[in-house]
Amino acid sequence: MSDDRSPPPLCETGTRDRALTFAGAALAAVYVSESGQQELRLVETAGGATDQYELPERLPLFGGSPAAHAYRAEGPLWLNPAALASYHEGGPMPPQAQAPLGALPLGTPGRRLGCLVVVGASPDGFEAEQRRFLERYADAVAGLLQAGTGPPAPSSLLSSALRSLRVGSFVLVPDTGLIEADETLLELVGITPDDFDGKADTLLSHALPEDMHALMSVLEPSAQAFGRRELEFRVRRPTGGVRWLSLSCRVVTHADGGPEQVLQVLGVVAATSVLRRSPDDVSRIQWLTAALDEAATVHDVGRVAVTALREPLGADRVALAELRDDRFMVTMLDPPRPDAWPEIWRSQWRSEWPDAPVSALPTLRMALRDGRTDLWPAGTALEPGLAGIGTGGLAVLPLPAKGGVAGVCVVGWDQPHQFVPEERFLLTATAALVGQALKRAHAHDAEQELATMLQRSLLPRRLPELPGGTAVARYLPARRGLQVGGDWYDVIALSERRVALVIGDVQGHSAGAATIMGQMRTAVRAYAVEGHPPDVVVSHANRLLVGMETDLFATCCYAELDMEEGNTLFVRAGHLSPLVRHPDGTTEEVLAEGGPPLGILADAEFPLTALALAPGTVLALITDGLVESSDLPLDEGMRRTRTALAAADPADPGRMADALLGDVGRREDDVALLLLRYDGMKIRPIRAGWVVWRLPDAVMHARRFTARTLRRWKVEEAADAVLLVVSELVTNALVHTQGPVRLDLMLGGNRVRVSVSDSSPRAPAKPVIVDWESTGGRGLLLVEAVSESVGSVPVAGGKQVWCEILVRRGGTDPAASAPGTERGGLP
Repeated sequence: MSDDRSPPPLCETGTRDRALTFAGAALAAVYVSESGQQELRLVETAGGATDQYELPERLPLFGGSPAAHAYRAEGPLWLNPAALASYHEGGPMPPQAQAPLGALPLGTPGRRLGCLVVVGASPDGFEAEQRRFLERYADAVAGLLQAGTGPPAPSSLLSSALRSLRVGSFVLVPDTGLIEADETLLELVGITPDDFDGKADTLLSHALPEDMHALMSVLEPSAQAFGRRELEFRVRRPTGGVRWLSLSCRVVTHADGGPEQVLQVLGVVAATSVLRRSPDDVSRIQWLTAALDEAATVHDVGRVAVTALREPLGADRVALAELRDDRFMVTMLDPPRPDAWPEIWRSQWRSEWPDAPVSALPTLRMALRDGRTDLWPAGTALEPGLAGIGTGGLAVLPLPAKGGVAGVCVVGWDQPHQFVPEERFLLTATAALVGQALKRAHAHDAEQELATMLQRSLLPRRLPELPGGTAVARYLPARRGLQVGGDWYDVIALSERRVALVIGDVQGHSAGAATIMGQMRTAVRAYAVEGHPPDVVVSHANRLLVGMETDLFATCCYAELDMEEGNTLFVRAGHLSPLVRHPDGTTEEVLAEGGPPLGILADAEFPLTALALAPGTVLALITDGLVESSDLPLDEGMRRTRTALAAADPADPGRMADALLGDVGRREDDVALLLLRYDGMKIRPIRAGWVVWRLPDAVMHARRFTARTLRRWKVEEAADAVLLVVSELVTNALVHTQGPVRLDLMLGGNRVRVSVSDSSPRAPAKPVIVDWESTGGRGLLLVEAVSESVGSVPVAGGKQVWCEILVRRGGTDPAASAPGTERGGLP
């Protein structure tokens, strides 16, 4: 039975010893010099051979030991077994005939701190790659010694220095697929210790598919695969970037009286920081070419350039800037913090990145003029605009593109950096590829910006303020192909108490889809403000799209909400169902009956579905781009959206909308989202209605009804103006129209609203000239004179003329204490 339990994490000592073994060191020792003493004192040893032999506890500074020679010369000393035999002190005890030795001074220019002594495990000595690692290891130990204020603590230097170099280790058991990995390795791959289950497959899931074949040879080794194995591979970081890692491992076998069996695979992993020219350079360039080919935007190109340069070169800073109209427009900074860049950059930090004229940076201007890579060693005096970017070394890379220069890339190091020919090869190749990609991406961004402007011009610039509720909307364009799409939304204030919410999606992503989207949004708004019920609005929009004779169809969800009562009517035309979040935090999908998409059948029917909303309810209308993609089934997407809707705080609808969008990443489709938080009206107006019969004394009955209503509402002080308005509007409706006439009164706050509805669609026309001989036309002028506001709106089957009259009085507002609707007719 296999053991599925997660193995414990590797101890710090095991990680350190394993890293030293792969660096070719069987033993490592730290000697430090103390003030006033003429000797080097041993403070720490580590390695897998500490029990086989030991080193002297103290060594004279002016003696003949390798450590003293390296200390005085301030340079590394590498000795093979034969050369080590000529030294009579300072070697391992008992003497080892086949052991090489390295002595690396610890310190900084002008200050000597001690010496790192390493005893080799192979008589062949230390390889060049191992020497480079041990030299970096010595620099890390020296940094810790320099930072310390007292004598180093036992067993603290070598382990701490290894952590600073970010070298991780692992022990793999191929038979079970379980792997012991230290925290450094998990951090390099991009996994937190809490999320690691101890399985090799979990680590493999972060590797790029192209490198999987090489990694499988490590995970499934044969017994004949003895010896040391080295390879480089790439992992995808949680941020989306790619990191190069180098792996060294060896296989541990056991014969047990029969065929050899693989027991374990021991290995170390480190971030690739020192490049060497090898066949892997070809794979790096191939990866860079493929990554830049997929980079669509300028930001994508910058991210790929940072991945290709910063970690592989061990750089501390990478900046990428486009050249536009003799100005450097910075498009990528890594690290993206103002305090990591020169002071002059911080003062010019704009909305995202700073920019600067070419004339302000002579070093970059010279590189652009010459068109070649410039490498500036440590200590070079540069202009203030570049001060602090690369105190240990600076590389300036012009980015050529189609006979010109698209921009410049700056790479900086804090510690002194030695430029090797292999690095110049990588820098030059990267600059050529990034320059071409940057030119393409800039054209792509300009095209996308134009498409986005077109898209947003067809959507509402702002949503209306609603009595008793708050509406917010979000729109995100697609990130693949042309960004312009067919998703749209609208919020339509139909009256003082009714509002319509509509969301839709036109098929396709093209200028044609955006055009149809704009026409459909305009048509739905026009039909809605005419006063048609929701099913009629959608039916008219459907016939309009069918009549356009286009190959495109559209989906739509239309909701009409009574802001006083919370009653809502839904109509769906092939669209996703609305989502509702109740005041208690539970969510549900509204089971609204649906019809076919718009533009399919001219005579299609669109049934109504009613739902009552309680104050505190949130209504969400969405498009399929939010809940469905090639790797996200619709049902799972709806479940996730409902979960996010339940977890979001309805106190801030804007943040709630952002939480629903989440990290949508590289979207395949555009996304529209419309939220309405229904609060209910705090002060509900009171209403009274009267059906005006066509009788000779109809106006008199209308005036009596109005007077009784005003007395009941205790607003008699407005009676004169209101009665005048009622007389004029009712008379006009009876004289100039046919069919039923209705009078509606409403008191809300400090205003009385008078509305008269009739069956004529024609708005009332004011006379151009009114003189003493005119027989009519003065009525509308009188209404405008005594009213705060006057208007006319279309309604189903006619129009409604309305006016509002200000009530100036003290005392309580009857609308706040006596909500309701009164109806009347002939007594």
